[in-house]
Amino acid sequence: MPRTETTPGIEAAAPRTRLRWWSELPLIFLVYGCYSAARLLVRGDTAGAVDHGVAILRVEQFLHLNAEHPLNRLFTRETWLGVPADFWYASLHYLVTPAILVWLFRSRAVHYRAARTWLMTSTFIGLIGFALVPTCPPRLLTAGHGFVDTMAQYSSYGWWGGAASAPKGFGGMTNQYAAMPSLHVGWALWCGVMLWRHGGTRATKVAGVAYPLLTTIVVMGTANHYLLDAVAGVAVMGLGLFLTPRVTRGADRLWARLPFAAAASGGTGSSIVSGGCQTSAGERFPRQRESRAGSGAEPSASPADAGDGAAAAAR
Repeated sequence: MPRTETTPGIEAAAPRTRLRWWSELPLIFLVYGCYSAARLLVRGDTAGAVDHGVAILRVEQFLHLNAEHPLNRLFTRETWLGVPADFWYASLHYLVTPAILVWLFRSRAVHYRAARTWLMTSTFIGLIGFALVPTCPPRLLTAGHGFVDTMAQYSSYGWWGGAASAPKGFGGMTNQYAAMPSLHVGWALWCGVMLWRHGGTRATKVAGVAYPLLTTIVVMGTANHYLLDAVAGVAVMGLGLFLTPRVTRGADRLWARLPFAAAASGGTGSSIVSGGCQTSAGERFPRQRESRAGSGAEPSASPADAGDGAAAAAR
């Protein structure tokens, strides 16, 4: 039997029931709705968010980490780097992740449920981080901290406004203080793992490594995240991977207790046509000999019939 390759921590077992796109789509929209709602609900504590951002900078200074400033200066000075980076930050987060989900659903169905559960579990953990630790991104700190908001600097090139990566006029509808952890990095890491594990070609493996690394560079160069935000995004994905088997088993137990699920499974009978009866060679259905003998037809004296112990019909 061929060995099925699985991601450590998650099982690639066959799904409980065959997954349908019309049941998966509302679930994905629900998670995205919770993601957006959480960002909106915790946007009021501006002073606390600024304090958290400054505290992260101080921790990085203590650890002698300073990847954000040189990258931000480079993206600010070089338009040919800054503009693509802003497009990358504003769009790929919402395009690549769903595309890989669809690809897994259609082409790697045996791995889809575990991969989707991992992504959603990690996302909910990230939402808890947004709620508990609202964090001001580097681009919104005062100028004395040395960061330039590249989204505002290059806003004339894209659809986003100067206030956020949201479309022009909608900056007030998003929470700009949801920097910790970086789900941009977390989701990119998930995409990279999926491409590496299930892509099957050298190009997909290269993309699986390059995509999360480039995303990490982009989020720091555009001054949208600190280095420790990116580290927290990776940690969130690791915790989500650890919890995925437990979440899956819990979801299965919950599903089994639902009345409509029990009714659906109760109507499923045995798929064995003969119901346990044996058939001999040349017979399509069980008890074929009896029905033929009862209707007056003489059973054929085949070698298969010779050893079944039945008495020959009287002539």
